[in-house]
Amino acid sequence: MSYITNQRIQDRLGLATLLQLADDDSDGQADTAVLDEVRNAAEGEVNSYLARRYETPINLTIHTELVGILASITLDLAEYRLRLRRPPVASDVSERLRHALTWLSRVADGTLELPSTGVALSSHRGSQAATLGDMRTLSHDELSNF
Repeated sequence: MSYITNQRIQDRLGLATLLQLADDDSDGQADTAVLDEVRNAAEGEVNSYLARRYETPINLTIHTELVGILASITLDLAEYRLRLRRPPVASDVSERLRHALTWLSRVADGTLELPSTGVALSSHRGSQAATLGDMRTLSHDELSNF
């Protein structure tokens, strides 16, 4: 399931900017292969963060409340990747990338939750450590003389 389309990238950038960034053969058309690569890489990066907590890709037909945020975050990553093809990258684009990666990191580590209910948690979260048993019988101070 895609979070964005190539058309959404064009809508974000405008046709003139898109052609500057993605018309490698100078035929007046954005190269579909370039857009597909950038879009797939951005979506893969989003999913790599989200997969630490949730089953990915997120089904946006079920979780329609996530369409806006996931599209926005994915577009930020896609735009940055496109602009890297023709440096320099403007500071506002870099700042949006930093914000997107911070948001994704916070969702991945659990300090933020997706603004949705019922998104399936990842079954690939790995082992969870737990401490069982009685409290310590000797404190650190009591052991310092040994």
